[in-house]
Amino acid sequence: MIVGVPKEVKPDEYRVAMVPAGVEELTRAGHKVLIQSGAGAGSGIPDEQYAANGAAIIATAAEVWAKADLIVKVKEPLPDEWPHMRAGQTVFTYFHFAADEHLTRAVMKSGITAVAYETIKDAKGTLPLLTPMSEVAGRMSIQEGAKYLERPFDGRGILLAGVPGVPPATVSVIGAGIVGVNAARVAAGLGANVFILDVNLDRLRYIDDVMPQNVTTVFSNRLNILECLRVSDLVIGAVLIPGAKAPHLVRRADLKVMLPRAVVIDVAIDQGGCFETSKPTTHANPTYMVDDIVHYCVTNMPGAVGRTSTYALTNVTLPYAMQLANKGPDRAVKENPALLAGVNVKAGNVTNVAVAETFGFPCVSAV
Repeated sequence: MIVGVPKEVKPDEYRVAMVPAGVEELTRAGHKVLIQSGAGAGSGIPDEQYAANGAAIIATAAEVWAKADLIVKVKEPLPDEWPHMRAGQTVFTYFHFAADEHLTRAVMKSGITAVAYETIKDAKGTLPLLTPMSEVAGRMSIQEGAKYLERPFDGRGILLAGVPGVPPATVSVIGAGIVGVNAARVAAGLGANVFILDVNLDRLRYIDDVMPQNVTTVFSNRLNILECLRVSDLVIGAVLIPGAKAPHLVRRADLKVMLPRAVVIDVAIDQGGCFETSKPTTHANPTYMVDDIVHYCVTNMPGAVGRTSTYALTNVTLPYAMQLANKGPDRAVKENPALLAGVNVKAGNVTNVAVAETFGFPCVSAV
């Protein structure tokens, strides 16, 4: 099979979908790997390193897309890439369809098989291809939140850790999944007072056992969210419903109860965001103000730390890419329920229930 890796085109996206070790494994298995020239530059991987491990270096994205049976990417295809997609081709990447109807329709029209990283579910019920980027985004959310709390960035002028005689910041994390736990751990490690909210009491009990004393677990309901908003300098939105659009747990009117120039980091923005006032931003222009609240809603947070993110991501994506290449997409999906869960669109039809329900499309079986 011919496997293609184009350079990512999303603004400030420095990740790449394959590292040289992946090229070596695929070529050793008899596949041909096409890497667009410069695809690994943002992660510190030169073309020569790919070539030394068996890749063919291709000058243009158009040629990679035209020749490859299987395209492996990091982020969803952008409009400039849509014309390259063709019937019978398989594209393996993050899609986040529920946040973008235009993308969903374009992929349906193309006839490709869209295997989404974010909905692959293993036998334990976890999302293994979402986990490493959720870890990165959760940790980065505190790093970014601490920066945008600084007054030059329109924040409250609060040092997250405080100093002797001056209390630390208060951080609320809505959602106790992978993102939320990583955010809470980093915020607590810096010395902030942390509230973490979730509807899963078993999850909260576990967090209460393993987190330090400056992390307080709170059952998530409307009133408790509002109480946390009132006292928080920094709020992290970390809610995920796999494959579906994120619920708006914080309404625009709720911003009025928040402290002036508090910061919200909406990590759920890839799935539409969990703040009503969220809209996608980029690393070049990451923030905007609504009702005196700083909003940070970058859709590819891990892309800023390309080298760390690339290696963390490819550690988990390569085994699935190998299955798709070795067996062919149809057989691989039939034999692996995890991959089956990742098929969101196939031959013009939506095959993921959450995506179909979001847009009112029929949902058909992927096999």
